[in-house]
Amino acid sequence: MKRVTKAVIPAAGLGTRFLPATKSQPKEMLPIVDTPAIHYIVEEAVKSGIEDIMIITNSNKHSMENYFDINYELEMRLKDSGKTALADEIHQIASLANVVYTRQKEPKGLGHAILCAKSFVGDEPFAVLLGDDIVVPSNKPALLQLIDAYNDTGNSILGVQKVAHSEVDKYGIVSPSKEIIATNKVFKIVDVVEKPPIDEAPSDYAVLGRYILGPEIFDILSHTQPGHGGEIQLTDAVRKLMKQKAIYACNFEGERYDIGDKFGYLKATIDFSLKRSDFGPKVRDYIRKLAAEDLK
Repeated sequence: MKRVTKAVIPAAGLGTRFLPATKSQPKEMLPIVDTPAIHYIVEEAVKSGIEDIMIITNSNKHSMENYFDINYELEMRLKDSGKTALADEIHQIASLANVVYTRQKEPKGLGHAILCAKSFVGDEPFAVLLGDDIVVPSNKPALLQLIDAYNDTGNSILGVQKVAHSEVDKYGIVSPSKEIIATNKVFKIVDVVEKPPIDEAPSDYAVLGRYILGPEIFDILSHTQPGHGGEIQLTDAVRKLMKQKAIYACNFEGERYDIGDKFGYLKATIDFSLKRSDFGPKVRDYIRKLAAEDLK
């Protein structure tokens, strides 16, 4: 069984929920405090053993490509001004992983975006990480938990977590198999339903932006007709793959932030700020002050 060493990060979306900021700035480059969101996604992949990453972009994402490249002029100016540690930090970003790019020339959906990586992936299993989900691990990275599940089962893995039942209509929801399950963390699924009505959801397990897929998904995607919104949906392809091979879900551990949602983005910014040693205590004191004033 081949190792999972490649990852695909679809990042060609227009980021309309964050307009007007995303009119000139890719949503993946919006900072969580002082670090772009895409940095955390790439970092998770690297910490999970991924060696090669393809980011699917569009014609307006040049700043993302520049971020993972070396900026000699900036580094020299930092060093000349005595900021050697900061210069080294900036240089290290370009060394995170072997990152390559390809453009999704038409906005045809997530399934089409992944199909753009076919020649990059070849005949290997690969990871998919969606940029709207940042996961702070409690132990090991979320993607590594999925890779471990793939190594145990030899089958495609969908990363899931339980969500509030009142919110199941916002996600792709998996239907667990009734067969005996080895563990509660990894279990076989028999269906996945995109944004089901609350009273029809097969479970509370939502697919949350992490996948391990076999290369056979590309042939399925190439024959998948546009679905919801006139786009080629990955969910539709996964359902077709499920008829050919077993697919499992991994209920991964970690604090997940939906930064594609404005409140989720603000929550991530606040939580990451509180964990900073340089100004976290000031942020905490400020929040306490606001809370005290609100109670008056």
